[in-house]
Amino acid sequence: MSAAEPLSPPPSPSATTPPPEIHWSGLTHIGKVRKNNEDTFLALAVDGHEVRYLGKTGHASLAGCDFVFAVSDGMGGAKSGEFASRIAVDRITRLFPRTFRLAAAGMGTGFADILSELFTAIHNDLLKLSYSYEECAGMGATLSLCWFTPQWMYFGHLGDSRIYYLPYDGPLSQVTHDHSHVGWLRRNGRINEREARTHPRRNALQQALGAGHQIIDPHIGAVGHRPGDRFLICSDGLTDGLWDRSLAEGLRGPAEIGDQRSLAQRLVESAVEASGRDNTTAVVIDLVAPPPRPSAT
Repeated sequence: MSAAEPLSPPPSPSATTPPPEIHWSGLTHIGKVRKNNEDTFLALAVDGHEVRYLGKTGHASLAGCDFVFAVSDGMGGAKSGEFASRIAVDRITRLFPRTFRLAAAGMGTGFADILSELFTAIHNDLLKLSYSYEECAGMGATLSLCWFTPQWMYFGHLGDSRIYYLPYDGPLSQVTHDHSHVGWLRRNGRINEREARTHPRRNALQQALGAGHQIIDPHIGAVGHRPGDRFLICSDGLTDGLWDRSLAEGLRGPAEIGDQRSLAQRLVESAVEASGRDNTTAVVIDLVAPPPRPSAT
């Protein structure tokens, strides 16, 4: 797939079809082993005039603004990994509204350029800090970002955090590529899931924001969404605890009667219970058909 090739086209809306609603939930957990949480997640509403932080759970219409969700997993000594992931999501809130306004004014050339410029700016910021401060040397971060408009989910990704897509009428698929040799082996059928999980270089990244990498090539693309579709953004702590089958079942299956937890909370707690060796983060986004308009009297 080329960098900006759509994975699936959205349906052609009629002039009277209102945009869908978007429902989301997010949670991050330190896990059972780590002393600090190097994962960070972000939920924003953007309309070109302002950016608004969203809570861990919520719902809204896509009619009034776009929505941005992201997960970043930091790396580095001491607390520099925690710092790196926070810088990554902080730069999104500062840079994305500006590039969004330029694109809306016809000064940009599309979502791929916007996301590429965003990733490059964050990468350069992390490199500068790494070179300037000894305690930040080598720090870096993964970043998986989803930008929702009324018909499309545009994504940008670097590292081994992941974006998954569960269409309302199809199986779960991993949208993003793990930027690691083990990820390449798995995508090309050289190893299976069990072998990937036990591979000695499973945590060695070939690309990340900062981390001493001079050149990055983020994975950028688009998915056309429909009501009933579900997306997941997660750090590798979640997939360390949940195998592909368990992840699909967790995303597809209904909550038990009386369970008031959000879907993100259920996934994270299941992964931590099964493993907990790493920080664990999940953001779940659902596209929902808008309520019917009241009939004219």
